Amino acid sequence: QVQLVESGGGLVQAGDSLRLSCVISGRTSSSYAMGWFRQAPGKEREFVSAISKSGGTTTYADSAKGRFTISRDNAQKTMYLQLNNLKPEDTAVYYCAATTGTTSSLQGFRVDYWGKGTLVTVSS
Repeated sequence: QVQLVESGGGLVQAGDSLRLSCVISGRTSSSYAMGWFRQAPGKEREFVSAISKSGGTTTYADSAKGRFTISRDNAQKTMYLQLNNLKPEDTAVYYCAATTGTTSSLQGFRVDYWGKGTLVTVSS
């Protein structure tokens, strides 16, 4: 059974940074492309970023480009999302996701496993 556990969320001010982590257990992490999604209050869940099984390919939503950086350490079975220059509109629950497919699969919401999420709140 694969489990994804996120951490690193919190309350910050606009312009601050956070680093989110997602630990995968149960299988070798390099078996999965992984990514981040977020869901703001009253809104649908949206794709944020994805990284390939090897870490060689990354993709970002337009809202994340230039401010967020995704990375992974397969030896540590951990994926990261560095959030810089945070804005109030980044306030959301951030979810980790994994797929046996590709980063394109994640962009298409073809997810095999979800984490329970970590809350990021950005005050103005």
